[in-house]
Order: sequence, then C-alpha cells, then structure tokens
Amino acid sequence: MKKLAFEYGHGLMEANLPEDTDVFIPGETIPDPPHIPGDEVYDRTLQSIRHPIGMDPLSKLARKGSKVTIIFPDRVKGGEHETAHRKVAMRIVLDELYGAGVQKEDILLICSNGLHSKNTEKEIRGILGDKLFYEFWNSNQILNHDSEDYDHLVDLGTTGRGDPVIMNKYVYDSDVAILIGHTQGNPYGGYSGGYKHCATGITHWRSIASHHVPKVMHRPDFVPVSNQSLMRTKFDEIGEHMEQQMGKKFFCCDAVLDTKSRQIEIFSGHAKAMQPRAFAVANKRTYVPFAEKKYDVLVFGMPQFFHYGDGMGTNPIMLMQALSAQIIRHKRILSDRCVIICSSSCNGFFNEDLWPYLRELYDMFQQGRRNVLTDMNQYGEYFSAREEYIQKYRFAHAFHPFHGFSMMSCGHLAEKNTAAIYLVGAEQPGFARGMGLKTRATFEEALEDAKRKFVGEQPNILALPRAFKTAAVHLTMQDEAPDAPAMPHQHEHGHGCG
Repeated sequence: MKKLAFEYGHGLMEANLPEDTDVFIPGETIPDPPHIPGDEVYDRTLQSIRHPIGMDPLSKLARKGSKVTIIFPDRVKGGEHETAHRKVAMRIVLDELYGAGVQKEDILLICSNGLHSKNTEKEIRGILGDKLFYEFWNSNQILNHDSEDYDHLVDLGTTGRGDPVIMNKYVYDSDVAILIGHTQGNPYGGYSGGYKHCATGITHWRSIASHHVPKVMHRPDFVPVSNQSLMRTKFDEIGEHMEQQMGKKFFCCDAVLDTKSRQIEIFSGHAKAMQPRAFAVANKRTYVPFAEKKYDVLVFGMPQFFHYGDGMGTNPIMLMQALSAQIIRHKRILSDRCVIICSSSCNGFFNEDLWPYLRELYDMFQQGRRNVLTDMNQYGEYFSAREEYIQKYRFAHAFHPFHGFSMMSCGHLAEKNTAAIYLVGAEQPGFARGMGLKTRATFEEALEDAKRKFVGEQPNILALPRAFKTAAVHLTMQDEAPDAPAMPHQHEHGHGCG
C-alpha cells in the first residue's frame, strides 16, 4: 500500500491507498518553468514597465497634476515574500510616476477586493510591505473597493452583450489607472489578471452576476477550465467597455507566477495586447500534460483555512466550491464515472464573521423544493439587498452576500461532473450529507464503497496531497494541447445550458 497524508482541518489525515496510485504535486512532480532569480526581479520588472506592450510608458502617460489610481489584488492572491510581484511592481510604478512629476498626494492605492471581504490593515500591510504601506496609509491613500458605496461608483451602461458595467469612480475619474496583477491559474476563466482583474475586482455585484452565474458557469466551455470560455470573453468585454467609457486604457503590469508565487515573466501594457503573450507563457506552467490514462478516483484533502479564509474547508457551501474547483481544473483527465474522495473536518464552523449569510442559505437549501444548488440562484438579488449583510460587507470585513451565490453556482459543478463525492472525517457529517455528499470515517472505507458501487475493483487513482497548499495547475492528458477548449469559442449572445 502507498501511505499518503492529506490536508485535514488544521493538520493532516493519513490514507493507505493502492500501490499503483499516481501522485501529483504542483512544481515537484513536473517542475515549473524557470523563475526569474530574486536578484534580477527588480530589473526585469523595471524593463517591462518601461517598455509596455500596446501603449505608452508611464513616463508619457503621467505628468505633474495627473490623478493616478493603482489597483492591486487582495490577500487571496499573489504572495507576500520580499520579492512578491505586488511589492516590486508597486515600488517601480511609484518611482516612475514621481519621475514624471506626479505628486504623492495625487496617487490613490485601491485594493481590488470586489465582493471579497475588505482587507484589514494587517492584511494590506502584508501585501504591500511596511515601507509602502506606511508611505500611504497614514494619509488615507489606501482604500478597499466598496461595491456598495454608491457615492464612489459610476454606472457605465452595458456591454454590447447587455452585461451591466458599474465600476469604481475613483478609477473612472483618474487620469491614469494602473492594474498590478498576476497571470496565475484560476478555475474562473483560466487566469487571474488582465481584464479579469478590473471586471471582478472594482465592479458591482450586478456586473459580477453577469458571469458568476449558472447560465455562464454551467456551459460546456466552462468545464474543463479554458482561456476560451464565455466567462473569459465577458471579462474582456467588460474591461474594454470600461476603457471605452473612461476614454483611457488600463496600464497593466502582470507577472506569470510559479507554484511558490515567484515571477516567471512580467508583462506590462494594454491588457488587450499583453494578455495573449502572458497566457502563452503561463500555459507552459499551468496546463500540465501529465496523464497517460483517465482517472476514476480523485483523492485530496481540505484544510480548514485556505484561499478565501478560515472556514473555507468546513463551511458546507464553501467546501462545495473548493471541490468543484478541482473538477474544473482537472476534468480533462477524469473518467466519466469519476469519484472524489476528500477529507474535511466539516465541524459545523461556518465562520459567520466572514460569511454571515451562508448558514441561512444552507438552511434554505434543505427545504422548499430546492433540490440542487442552482435552485438557489433565484434568491441572489433578495440577499444582495439585505441591509444587515450589506453593512457587514462594508464595515465588518464580511464577504458580500452575492459572493455566496457565485460559490453555489460553482459548487454544483462537482455533483454535475462526478458519479459520487465522499467526504471523510467529518465531525458533523450531517452538514456534508445536506450538500448531497456521501460520508465515511476514513479514506479506505470510502474507496472500498466506491469500488463496489461506481469504479470497480481496479480503478485508476490520482492523489493530490497538497491540493490547497500550492498554487494549483490545470492537468491535461500528455498528448493534449495546452488550453484545448471543450467546445468552440462562443460569440453569440445565447445563454447555453442552465
């Protein structure tokens, strides 16, 4: 037998799996492409920023009197080490602006948290580093985006497809708008960064409700993940619509990151011109040609604290999204009868400070002819107008209530694309069963049950022992081209399958 340890609660859970179980660990099983050495990161970033793709450099875009906004991703993405992209790029951008005559008091730093919880003072200090943080914090020049602050939002109408575009007014009013982001694998549209950064990070829940919903996420071009999906197209259309209405282009500086959030390459300039180049480099790290066969069983574990915050791996709705993210990433290598076996302490901890509405959503899901998670989507507007939840988003570091509906839209994809899902080690297994999951005490018990009922005695098993401790990849078959779309790119305005 092969003994492996999987993430579980605040520790690990061991499993004895068949000897022929395959194991994949990002960055180790197949190494990442070479990253830029730490002592070269500054110079390479500087060269990228001074030679942007598809637009003028900052030295020509900005001048004395220019109002500048610099938009950076929240704590969910990007790393906090000394040479992390946000820290290095932000310092260089500021020096370039100062060199062009821009006054410090005319610069505003905006955390693009979108519908995520507003980052705390401590979290923003970790993202920017002490020197940058204190340069702007005490003068009130660092803000979290607020999707409900209507005095500082502007309605830009709709895209040609009819998607509403409501954006941050500080960004709209500025003379120069700079997006510092990351081209890193993301189950929503292939990659973070580029136009996804502005389309999700500085908009309104109604804009996000045009793409983080079943009619987009349950199309065949969304699973497996692809840079060619309708969701990605909508990101681009919303970003381009912002630029058209603002009368200026976003100046982007995105780093292609490896498993440890180190820079592989840096691309700066106009998103429409630089995104394809960044994707081409990122594909080599992110779409990994690994599998020689289709897998019938996917085994991984879920910690209590990861990605969106403490309770991500125990809150029953959030853990469904995490399960689905693995399916979205790895569907290309999974058989039609695939079974998930995942450890989670599932101990009843909803973390109502972060997600004050999710216990209510969970209880609603248990009754009233709501048979699948997508039946809940109709209540998105109702919850997004609930004043107590809006106030907690704005002033108490909670997620916006519509974020829960985007999680449920994604969460149903695990059920939709598997024969069964086993949650092992649940301390309060009723919560898992309430989401339609099978529960067992151990990995071994779950595997034996899956053999009897779904996958037979000799299943192909893939173990992902660090699924949520590393920057994930999108696994493909060995003979599959990177980012091969599941279906032709869709330009029509149809909604696809629900």
